[in-house]
Amino acid sequence: MPAARVARVIVDTPLPQLDRLFDYAIPERLREQAVPGVRVTVPLRSAGRLADGYLVEVTDHADFDGELSELDSVVSAAQVLTPQVARLARRVADRSAGSASDVLRLAVPPRMVRVEKAWLASEHPAAVPSRAAPEVRGYRPELGRAVDDGERVAVDAVPRLARTTGGEWVGGWAVTLAQLAVRCLASGRSAILAVPDYRDLDQLQAALAELVESDDVARLDAAQPNQDRYRAFLRCLEPRAVVVIGNRSAVYAPASRLGLIALWDDSDPLHAEPLAPYAHSRDVALVRAEEEGCGLAFVGHTRSLEVQRLVELGWLTAFSPEPRVAPRVVVTAAQSGEAAPSRVPDGAWRAATEGLTTGPVLVQVARPGYAPVLACAQCREAARCRRCGGPLGLDRAGAAPSCRWCGAIATGWACSHCGGTRVRLVTRGSSRTAEELGRAFPGTRVVVSDGERRVTAVDERPALIVATRGAEPVAPGGYRAVLLLDGDRMLARESLNVAEDCLRWWSNAAALAAPGAPVVLVGVAGLLAQALATWRQPAYAAEQLADRRVLRFPPAVRVATVTGTAKSVGDAIGALQPGTFIDVLGPTPEHQSVDGERGGAPRTARTHPDAVRAIVRFDYAHGADVAGALRSAVVRAAAKGRKPRDNRGYRPPPTLRVRLDDPELS
Repeated sequence: MPAARVARVIVDTPLPQLDRLFDYAIPERLREQAVPGVRVTVPLRSAGRLADGYLVEVTDHADFDGELSELDSVVSAAQVLTPQVARLARRVADRSAGSASDVLRLAVPPRMVRVEKAWLASEHPAAVPSRAAPEVRGYRPELGRAVDDGERVAVDAVPRLARTTGGEWVGGWAVTLAQLAVRCLASGRSAILAVPDYRDLDQLQAALAELVESDDVARLDAAQPNQDRYRAFLRCLEPRAVVVIGNRSAVYAPASRLGLIALWDDSDPLHAEPLAPYAHSRDVALVRAEEEGCGLAFVGHTRSLEVQRLVELGWLTAFSPEPRVAPRVVVTAAQSGEAAPSRVPDGAWRAATEGLTTGPVLVQVARPGYAPVLACAQCREAARCRRCGGPLGLDRAGAAPSCRWCGAIATGWACSHCGGTRVRLVTRGSSRTAEELGRAFPGTRVVVSDGERRVTAVDERPALIVATRGAEPVAPGGYRAVLLLDGDRMLARESLNVAEDCLRWWSNAAALAAPGAPVVLVGVAGLLAQALATWRQPAYAAEQLADRRVLRFPPAVRVATVTGTAKSVGDAIGALQPGTFIDVLGPTPEHQSVDGERGGAPRTARTHPDAVRAIVRFDYAHGADVAGALRSAVVRAAAKGRKPRDNRGYRPPPTLRVRLDDPELS
């Protein structure tokens, strides 16, 4: 009699105490269908409850000595979970003190039955036609050879626009990524290119279109219809090489014979996953490159401190454009006063006026909207909502102030400090700036691009393009002038990474300028302005990293934030072994305010009013020990019996939450 086959299954559940492989017997009726990678349903506990999961492996031996429950069903013949992605999910979860099932929700899209049936019925060619490997223009030949050999590189992007054969204008960085990916494809290997958002994806897809056929590109975009995204995911499962492009979750794509993982602008907050276990795409790429032995490339106009640290350790090899290319940056001081012209110094006005004679001019501002923040006109204290305490702002000229948090209209508002009833503008949003510039340049076309108005490209006609940070459209041949306003307000944000973020915003905008066009930075001085003016962003990153080492701030060390009730946080900290961590900061009351990104409005994350937060600092060598101890604390907190709060039997969820390498520390 043949030995009984055992299926090892990871169950799709949010319960951290169930984050392990479960053994199930494979009934005779499912022997042929039960293969690694397929979706299955399994019995879980009692009362006939069924749970979804993935069959990870099939073996003849079980870890459990008793009688095994049987698999209930095999959902589909599609093997959607490859062994490489299964191992990656486990390693990412362990590194982040999270659950592998949470990672798999990001890695495997929801099933679309019709799309899957059509894919299973189709033929899947095993190879792509041979093609010549293109040179990586603008760099030494060693860059292309390094990627061919599977090495790890940090690439400073060429700050210029490039025109494709189809007539589209894209960033020079997109051309570089496309050429690196096609070199992999030419050798029969796949490449994964991850970028922050849809604007970058459109440019990257346009750059690839002139080098490869559309069938060789799979786009995994969170904004896609579910059917299109699942179809692209299934394309990645085919045995032939493919270029995968997408946002942060694309780093989990099951690409065949992976040869390269490349990230554009890895310090953009959109690379940070907002869902548990909060793994940054940069960290996932590092883990996967080590797991599969493939090449790794970080490309950007600026260099994140995390990448700079790896360069200094010799783990990444740095490449810069040759010959050197840099925009013409002019640093100028802002003038005081309330009139519109005083916001823009004379030199910036001249640059805008001259630029408008030949083409569009870009004006970058800090925030979207009309007047995002108001203050009391009498005492200058921030105007706050009487209902929730949020900041007040104006949506348009003549409108009543409203709360940025709860949306309540502040009719009859009075200052809680001095009793004043009038408000003044503290910041001017994109709409107010466009209104002011329209009056200052009568007859000039004004275009606003922010989170509410999605503009990805403009034509070559003269116009003032007012855009929030990260929402700048692409202009044919580049902008004839770029004005970087509100620099002092951007730097006023409370964040550990505020200087790094500002340099990235300004550098990305400066790279959109035409060759020789002026880029005017207003209201900023010191080392930060000098780094932009001389285009020496890596040197600035090195200086910042040296300061972080002295202060023992990330990324010189790793950190973990532990949030929950005072007791649960105390128990979690107490579970850490002495010698595995440097120190613990806090606990302190938990309240976070986070600025918006990519043209969006500011957002605020608020937790339970009694919640506290502690920050644990530890060295990289002890990362596994700290993550394991904190993960065990989360499991214990979740497994504890919780008394119902009412007669209906409602049990409150566990309050303990752990996040490693939190980018939102302030």
